[in-house]
Order: sequence, then C-alpha cells, then structure tokens
Amino acid sequence: MTASLDIIIVNWNAGVQLCDCLESINTVNRDGFELSRVVVVDNASRDWSANGLEYRRLPLSIIRNKENRGFAPACNQGAKGSMADYLLFLNPDTRLFADSLCKPINFMEKPANEYIGICGVRMQEESGKMMTSCAHFPNLRLMFSEMTGLYRLSPKLFKRHFLAESECTQSMEIDQVIGSFFLVRKSIFVALHGFDERFFVYYEEVDFSLRAKQKGFTSYFLSEVSIFHRGGGITEQVKSIRLFYSLRSKIIYGFKNFPYLHAIALALLTFSIELMARVVRSAINLSFSQFLETIGAYKRLVIYFIGRGFRWK
Repeated sequence: MTASLDIIIVNWNAGVQLCDCLESINTVNRDGFELSRVVVVDNASRDWSANGLEYRRLPLSIIRNKENRGFAPACNQGAKGSMADYLLFLNPDTRLFADSLCKPINFMEKPANEYIGICGVRMQEESGKMMTSCAHFPNLRLMFSEMTGLYRLSPKLFKRHFLAESECTQSMEIDQVIGSFFLVRKSIFVALHGFDERFFVYYEEVDFSLRAKQKGFTSYFLSEVSIFHRGGGITEQVKSIRLFYSLRSKIIYGFKNFPYLHAIALALLTFSIELMARVVRSAINLSFSQFLETIGAYKRLVIYFIGRGFRWK
C-alpha cells in the first residue's frame, strides 16, 4: 500500500515566499507516496499572501484564522482530521527540491525504521551552504552555556543547543530536528495529542520530540536530502516580539520538562545573566535598535508573567 502524506504550512505574512513554497511542492518527485492534502493555515496575515492560492495545481485547502493563533495551535488545526500516514510541517520560507519528499518517506517506510517517529533533512542557503538542521535536547547547563557564550570559549566542556555544521555531515539519530521541515508519523502525532499549544511559537517541536523520545520513538537526520530554507523567516519583521516569544517558550519548556529547581534557576538566569549579556552585546555592537528590542521583549515578558501571577506553566 502506498504511503500518504499531508503537508501543513502555517502562514503569517509570508509574502511571495508562500507561493514559491507551494510551487516547489508541485514539482517534487512523488514516487512511493501519495500527496493527500496541502493545508495552509493563515494566521490573520495582513499582506494578502494567502489570497489567490485556490487555483494552484495541488490538493490545497486553506484555513483562515481571524487572529494569529500561534504556530503550535495552527499546526494542530491543520492536522485535525488527517487520514494520511505522515504529516509534514513545513515553513512557508522553504522550497523543496525534487527528492525532498520521496526519499524521507521511503526511508521511514522501511520496516527496519519503524522506531523512527520524526525525520528531518539538510537545510541550506541559496548558495548551498548548510544551515542549522538539528539540535540537542536543552537542559540547564546547555541553556546557561547559550546565555553566556561559554560554548564558544570551551566547546568540549559546554555544548550548544544547535549542532554545528561539522556535526551534521552524515545521517544519524539525533535528539531533535528543526521544525522548518518536520516529518512525523501521523499515528505518533495523534498519540501525543499534537503540539503543546502553550508554546505560541518556538520550542513546540523540541517539546514534541522529547515526548516522542519518551514513548520510544527517535528523531532522525537524513543528511543526503536537502531543502532550501531562507532562515529568520517571517519573524524578522518583529524582532522584539520574536525574542519575547522565544524567552517565554524557553521558560515554559523548563517548567514543563526540567526538575523544579532547575526550572526556577532557568527563569532567574533568563531575567539576570541573559538580560545582562544581551544588553552588553548591543553596546559592543553599538546597536541602539538591538538594545530597544531587548528591553521591549523583557518588558513584555514581565507583563506576561505578572498577569499570570507568576504561574510559569
């Protein structure tokens, strides 16, 4: 029986990138699988990027939200009711190459790989240079290393969250693949009740990968398969808000998955060491805009947690 695939794309002001992404899907090699649906979930875009898509030569459906529901909720929304064997969560700032779908699905379909629940591929820039494609599961030590830059001073003692280019030269089991191309077995997605919607954006795929691992399903990086990924993507438009959501999701992730004292330490370090490091970095770079973005993000973070009575989860 041929495997089936649904592709879910969450759009927010992606502009022409969304059209380019859809056109690339239309040209891929479909040997070994059936493309059942392509679902675009539009989170109240204001740039008309989700208009005029209905006539594209794809099994396309569009869900239009009246407000920005966030990435994780929109992914769950797009996956709801899927009858496919696999779900691919794909960023609108990506473009697929000819074998970007058939090779990962054929790999997952091999009986020897039934324990692999999630598959990711190599992400590259227009020039062909490899981008961040996979990562370690974060813990307090790793996050402290990221905040302070200790991984740069002593990479043997301190790991960073994202694997370096030199660490991703071959296919292998890993902790987590980057969510820009996130191929998952639908049965596992259903069993785990999808992405945790407390993560408005960022860390939702980290949390999902960890939960899958705890259920006995690993993530796999397939280095011989590539996609183009612009990087930074749509959130470049709102850097302060992007930083706010990243910091918030990190704290939520800590309180969900770390020992309680480690989660408390992470929150304190985020509001002290990391804030100081970001302010110093903006001073070194002579970037007043970077300073304002940092202060704006932390202001939002304080207001958010005060509003919740400092309930972190």
